[in-house]
Amino acid sequence: MFKTIDGIDVRGKRVLLRVDLNVPVRDGRITDLSRIERVSPTISELARSGAKVIVVSHFDRPRGQRVESMSLRPVSAAMRDVLGLDVFFADDCLGPVAEDAVARLEPGQVLMLENTRFHPGEEENDPDMARRLAALADIYVNDAFSSAHRAHASTEGVTRHLPSHAGRLMQREIEALSAALDHPDRPVCAIVGGAKVSTKLALIGNLLGRVDVLVIGGAMANTFLAAQGVGVGRSLQEPDMHDTARGILNQARQGGCDIVLPVDAVTATEFRAHAPTRVVPIGQVPPDAMILDVGPATVAAITERLPAMRTLVWNGPLGAFETPPFDAATVSLARAVGAATKAGRLRSVAGGGDTVAALKHAGVSQEMSYISTAGGAFLEWMEGKILPGILALQSLDGVAIPG
Repeated sequence: MFKTIDGIDVRGKRVLLRVDLNVPVRDGRITDLSRIERVSPTISELARSGAKVIVVSHFDRPRGQRVESMSLRPVSAAMRDVLGLDVFFADDCLGPVAEDAVARLEPGQVLMLENTRFHPGEEENDPDMARRLAALADIYVNDAFSSAHRAHASTEGVTRHLPSHAGRLMQREIEALSAALDHPDRPVCAIVGGAKVSTKLALIGNLLGRVDVLVIGGAMANTFLAAQGVGVGRSLQEPDMHDTARGILNQARQGGCDIVLPVDAVTATEFRAHAPTRVVPIGQVPPDAMILDVGPATVAAITERLPAMRTLVWNGPLGAFETPPFDAATVSLARAVGAATKAGRLRSVAGGGDTVAALKHAGVSQEMSYISTAGGAFLEWMEGKILPGILALQSLDGVAIPG
């Protein structure tokens, strides 16, 4: 079970709020405010309720050293603009600097502490660092699902010292993923793409027992095709995974999971933007060509299944979507999924960096039921793993953690 922030009295209390502000920065400018915008409802709610909000986050990989280019100070300025509130900044997350800044904080105000990874104890989940962080506050709230797969001082260790709760973003993420995989409306379809079967073995293994239809796309589909003796030309594939691929297909047949592989492909003899292409049926890929996207017949076959589906989970594009024209299949299917979701016929949940970028590229981000920006944590959840940051929020009274 885990507690949310429903019903807790935070008036005048110091609330240590763990978020993920690892935002993309180019030439000193934040290029995407999504992560700040997603945690702003929790921050605003706590501040309106009279809490003294103490925001903590990591940023980049300073490896326990102070690296000025990885300071959260510019992020605090961006957060002030998003929230429309004053956001104070402390030049450290521990010690006198942090303690003095917290002591000056008034109810309803927001303070951001410096990058937790400037201290080696963060990633080591050092008990002393966790204790010192906890000493700054009366209540702990974790709103960083994207960091929940890491047992760090600010995600797991601190929960040993403070009453701990899930923030609104954490709550929404868990509820969305639970509705998609743990307690879904059936039938359930999963779309899994990517380059290598070897990196998605745990994911596929977990999905086989949970979904009714599993669509495999991306270069990893080439391995499944080649494992069945289908020629894939010069396409990327993993010969050492052929036995594994055949085992997955056999397991799916035995378990009643229908695996959908490409029936046609977009091929080219060179991988570059706007290269000359040829659509061929699977089994007729020229020896000198590469499969770089699934073809229109494959997209049509998948789309035809959507009306019968009630839940869809998506991780990974169908082709090399970053390089046109090999984005066509992913864009076409994404729009079909978005339309079915918008019409109320389908619950759709997607996640993973490439997937989020592909759905944004297709213009359907707002039409999906839920898009997770959690990256590694989303993938580990789909693999069926217990995430330490969520496990640490367990309590005897609260909302059940799906599993």
